[in-house]
Amino acid sequence: MIEPLVDVEKDFPIFRREVHGHSLVYLDSAATSQKPAVVLESMDRFYRQYNANVLRSVHTLAEEATQAYAAARDQVAAFIGANHPEEVIFTRGTTEGLNMVARGFGDLFVQPGDNIVLSPMEHHSNLIPWQQLAKRRGAVLNYVELEPDGSLSVDALNKAIGPKTRIVALSRVSNVLGSINPVAEAAELVHRYGGVMVVDGAQSVPHEPTRVSELGADFLAFSGHKMCGPTGIGVLWGRAQWLEMMEPVIYGGEMISYVDRETATWAELPHKFEGGTPNIAGAIGLASAIEYLTTIGLSRIQQHTLTLGERAYDALARVPGVSVYGPKHPHAGVVAFNVDRIHPHDLAQVFDAHGVAVRAGHHCAQPLMQWLGVGSTARASFYLYNGERDIERLVEAILEAKRFFQR
Repeated sequence: MIEPLVDVEKDFPIFRREVHGHSLVYLDSAATSQKPAVVLESMDRFYRQYNANVLRSVHTLAEEATQAYAAARDQVAAFIGANHPEEVIFTRGTTEGLNMVARGFGDLFVQPGDNIVLSPMEHHSNLIPWQQLAKRRGAVLNYVELEPDGSLSVDALNKAIGPKTRIVALSRVSNVLGSINPVAEAAELVHRYGGVMVVDGAQSVPHEPTRVSELGADFLAFSGHKMCGPTGIGVLWGRAQWLEMMEPVIYGGEMISYVDRETATWAELPHKFEGGTPNIAGAIGLASAIEYLTTIGLSRIQQHTLTLGERAYDALARVPGVSVYGPKHPHAGVVAFNVDRIHPHDLAQVFDAHGVAVRAGHHCAQPLMQWLGVGSTARASFYLYNGERDIERLVEAILEAKRFFQR
């Protein structure tokens, strides 16, 4: 029996509650993860003991806040193997980071007739910014065709990436299919033609050791709230050469170097991209989450969620009338499925009545739903606080839903 990697009720206060008289089984971490007490306490400590704005005042509270904010950036840089902390830009999340690249970098880098390569499995946050960039610049969107099981092959990448490719934007892990994509191979291909690799790390950075050099990424975006951190904080990492070239998209505050009545110049990295008062508590909470995950070990978390994802895939596939999507192996800790003649939203409501939290819908991946030939799916996603008993509860909830709707 696979047990959670942590003392669930001790570390995560939310698991002390019941839902409709049942202990909570939280299988929606691909949407947002639960938060350990150490993260909540670090943010509470900031607000109670040294709440002040950063980079402005010189009083004690401001200096302590500035030091904590800078230390958080250092911690993120070390966590993803960045060469310099200045390459780490704090954002509101993955969506904002990808939009910043498409607008601030893409508008300068992409020319009419250039290709932008995507896959049909991309989250809308890694699709719509490139659609809009293509419209603005007269570029062409080129989609990598998926294999029948929803995986992405190197052969398909070879067919899609060519001399006109300027940007390849792919998720490392699909938020629906659980497929683990060969972004390093994609990066090697696009670099041959002088293009850049943009990686959506929202579903991968929380679950596996990440080194930007090994990914071959030129830009990497991810969110704190999917990795035990708070909402409203995320990271855009970029190679310094591209960040220097890139234009800011948010103006004002500390991103300014000099202003007169007619002109302005920008501050040095990373402040050039962080106009206005930043999410200081969020950055501190994210640093605490990174410390928590690092103590447990990202390699352990990776193996744990992979094992749970594949066991859930097998367990659901054995239930009559259940369709499971994505490759069988390797399969990350997110499993999308449908049950014959039961709408995913109805399914999720029955689950909730039994204390099992899943997501139902198109998961912000409508082109992928079209490729699958469905309108929506249910989705169970796993993290370090889940264990094999949660898969059993999920299967029990499916069987109860089938009995309920048969009645």
